[in-house]
Amino acid sequence: MKDYKSIIIIGAVIIILILVVVGMEWIKRSDSPTASAAPYDLVTTFKGDAGTSRAFTWYTGDPDAAGWLEIVKGVKASFASGDVLKVKADSTSLKTDTGKRGVHKVEATGLEPGTAYTYRVGSGVEGEWSTTAVFTTEESGNDSVTFINVADSQGAAAADFKLWGNTLDKAFKTFPQARFIVHNGDLTEDPEDTVGWDEFFGNVQSQISSIPLMPVTGNHDEVDGVADNFTSHFNLPENGAKDSIAGTSYSFDYGPVHVTVLNTESNLKKQSEWLEEDLAGTDKQWKIVAMHRPAYGGNTYKKVEDWTKIFDDYEVDLVLQGHNHEYSRSYPLLDGAIVPEGENPVGAKRGTVYVVTNAAGAKFNEKKEDQFYHLVHFQNNKQMFAGITVTGDTLTYQAYDVDGAMLDEFVLKH
Repeated sequence: MKDYKSIIIIGAVIIILILVVVGMEWIKRSDSPTASAAPYDLVTTFKGDAGTSRAFTWYTGDPDAAGWLEIVKGVKASFASGDVLKVKADSTSLKTDTGKRGVHKVEATGLEPGTAYTYRVGSGVEGEWSTTAVFTTEESGNDSVTFINVADSQGAAAADFKLWGNTLDKAFKTFPQARFIVHNGDLTEDPEDTVGWDEFFGNVQSQISSIPLMPVTGNHDEVDGVADNFTSHFNLPENGAKDSIAGTSYSFDYGPVHVTVLNTESNLKKQSEWLEEDLAGTDKQWKIVAMHRPAYGGNTYKKVEDWTKIFDDYEVDLVLQGHNHEYSRSYPLLDGAIVPEGENPVGAKRGTVYVVTNAAGAKFNEKKEDQFYHLVHFQNNKQMFAGITVTGDTLTYQAYDVDGAMLDEFVLKH
């Protein structure tokens, strides 16, 4: 009888422990956003002209919450003044693994170039506003820019995303003048994991509420032709390829740079047509492409060979890539071959440089075999980032590890 009672007691204890664990997981996954109209996962992006507009996206736990942007000129400006610009957001809902969430997207237009603005977003009800943040529009006639490049934050657990947060924090301490971020894809491990997205944004909220984060679609962002969780988090240019998922291919300008963002996960042929049109249509001096799977990285992705021919035809200077979770930089390449140093006459095509800036999160792959196109190729098993500065006829690329050591640098000239 005693043994029987002991079994019952042990069973009850096990059941209680299971319930406690399940309850804690439920609390963790439904943490503050549930049924609340308070904003979270706030991020700013470019959508239109960088000098006269700015776009924003945020989530709410209440799928029926209204969304408003309030914006006022100046730093530490008051929203009680009569000069507040109020813009209603396009508010929808998205079914997630933790229930329905509100998705709010808005763009402020008609802004003044080279001007600081203070803003907040929310439902319009007191107590349901975000923390205020400040951004600055692009100056008119700007001929220089610095931006940050990262790839593959790709976290699965809270600790992974803390590493991502540390990486971006170090990047901005190294390049405080950076005006935007290009993330080369695989933002999270599982695009259906809401907690992962919340950790991704939560660990860099102070930076990306002020500095635009321009994302590339990776194979962990679009799976089997679906990228709803990825695209719902960003308000991006609507100038991409026909039949592509909106927000997975697009382009934008800043200063002397034209950035073309491609999606290696779907609709490659239509993107080829659009890529030609996009590059032919820009008058910017510098052309930079961002994509996830590398044309020339630790290995090559044969499905994008058509794109590399277009890069050659339109003299793309630099291709930023991800996916390989290691560092690689190519020689300048043209027609699939190395451009010999010092043999380019003035005005000749200089070739395109392809880089993969390792990973910004916890995951690293073993270094792949060196290929003919590798000028720099290594695995240091540390989070990395790059700062790219374009001034006049010079582009300077500098890659750092999270400890602050510069591990690669090169200069391109026009």
